[in-house]
Amino acid sequence: MTWTLLIGDRTYSSWSLRGWLLFAAFDRAVEVVQHRMYSDELAEALRGMGSGSRLVPQMKQGDTVVWDTLAMAETLAEDSPAMWPAGAGDRARARAIVAEMHSGFTALRADCTMNLAHVYEGFQPSDAVRADLARIEELWGAPERWLFGDYSIADVFYAPVATRIVTYDLPVSDAARAYAERHLAHLPFRQWRAMGQAENYVQPGYDLDLPTRPWPGERLPARAVEGGTPVNETCPYSGKPVQADSLGEFDGRIIGFCNPFCRDKSVADPGAWPKLAPYLA
Repeated sequence: MTWTLLIGDRTYSSWSLRGWLLFAAFDRAVEVVQHRMYSDELAEALRGMGSGSRLVPQMKQGDTVVWDTLAMAETLAEDSPAMWPAGAGDRARARAIVAEMHSGFTALRADCTMNLAHVYEGFQPSDAVRADLARIEELWGAPERWLFGDYSIADVFYAPVATRIVTYDLPVSDAARAYAERHLAHLPFRQWRAMGQAENYVQPGYDLDLPTRPWPGERLPARAVEGGTPVNETCPYSGKPVQADSLGEFDGRIIGFCNPFCRDKSVADPGAWPKLAPYLA
């Protein structure tokens, strides 16, 4: 039986990002239900989960509901032990640094809320944020790949920290910035961010009045268009017929999709979608 995952805004909800990565980064099937944070629709969906918690993410399978990301990680790892590092010592350390992330770094959380829409210029971190960053760098060390070699639950929990380093241009070492940029290039994260852009919603109170620059990484030129003849008859993702209101132009080539969301997530980051690649060749 497939889990159902309830999440909030992809652009702003760091905890929802963790919940998504626990599935997507380990190739686990999941049915995702998304609603805007603070909306009546999300409140109703949360009541329907039956956990009593009013926070996202939550996952449900049959009568089983899990509503905390650390509990979600441990539940999923019961039948997928490779989600944690293989060695006993590494597993113990990974659990320790995940628990510290889960409960700590309050200054960084409060001052630098996750925002995948912008890279700000001129943000000045407080001493408390700098102290949080120093502790995070101590925990990370200088990983050549992921924190424990292969991608693990530890990386899932620090992915939103990586986005904050980029969004707020926080002062960290070259090694920490390289690790943060590794997250940005990670395919499941790219897909998450692209879907957030496709949601096309600005959550009030989350943007700062600061200059911005483009999100890092090269993107194939792409945009939504209202007309043209697509090179395909069915959506690259669903296999459903292409709709006239769901066309995109990708480096001069018109590709059709079954709905505007499929188009918009593709336009946001064409290289994030393996099923789209044959149409871009």
